[in-house]
Amino acid sequence: MSLRQGTNRTSAASATGIELYTQAAEASAAVVIENYSTSFGLAARLLEPRVRVQVRAIYALVRIADEIVDGAAAGAGLDARVQRELLDELEDEAERAVERGYSTNLVVHAFAVTARQAGIDSALTAPFFASMRRDLDPAPFTVAGVAEYIYGSAEVIGLMCLRAFLCHSTQEADADLEDGARRLGAAFQKINFLRDLAGDSQDLGRNYFPAYDPAHLTESDKHRILDDIDSDLDAAARALPRLPSGCRTAVTTAHHLFARLSDRLRQTPAEQLLARRTSVPTAEKLGVLLSATLASRVRTR
Repeated sequence: MSLRQGTNRTSAASATGIELYTQAAEASAAVVIENYSTSFGLAARLLEPRVRVQVRAIYALVRIADEIVDGAAAGAGLDARVQRELLDELEDEAERAVERGYSTNLVVHAFAVTARQAGIDSALTAPFFASMRRDLDPAPFTVAGVAEYIYGSAEVIGLMCLRAFLCHSTQEADADLEDGARRLGAAFQKINFLRDLAGDSQDLGRNYFPAYDPAHLTESDKHRILDDIDSDLDAAARALPRLPSGCRTAVTTAHHLFARLSDRLRQTPAEQLLARRTSVPTAEKLGVLLSATLASRVRTR
């Protein structure tokens, strides 16, 4: 509430027309992330203000799309056909908004402003929407299909955020930074797959680990999955020192939070993954925040 009230007071005093509208759109994107993600929301608060606005806008569009295929739309009683139509409409509106610099949908407008500033185009948004559509397809995943899905649903999000990180910097993207962004996005997605094993397999009928049977996941299976995740996290960690200072602490915090989740998943018996969702307690998150902040400062010296 304070965020929206504060934004309105500042806007009324200093902005009119499209500026005021864009500030309202950006405030709406901030509300989305604060309501849907504690860990990501915590990390986003550590970004420098200009980048924070952009990352929140990216997250908000992604969240809205995800709710079409995995949450609110089904809760409203909409079937897969209507969900697909809504997803197509959202993608079309996002593309038009990026071209025009304006949308009547506040979340889409916030994303479009960020996309135009950071150079995010359909080369990144098209794979994302393709992965969202895949969630509406009941066909079982193959190993190759999951890799393609992870690229579109997570790795391109990392690349979008990287473009936002660099657009206020003199740095340019290179292969190492892009690989780090992709691997971090992949690690986040795979950890969430493992955390959501019960809901995905039992409620949604999806298996994002087609090499394994979720109903009979063994300790060895779990550790092989986590070895792959930790390999992604290790690769992403090597890119952290090269990120601009305005985003380094935030990305390091997000990395450390998910590394802690990986540790907790290793300590959770495989059979319990179908019974409860593993999380990091709030007090532990604050400790991770402190250690990430210190680690980031050491790297800048």
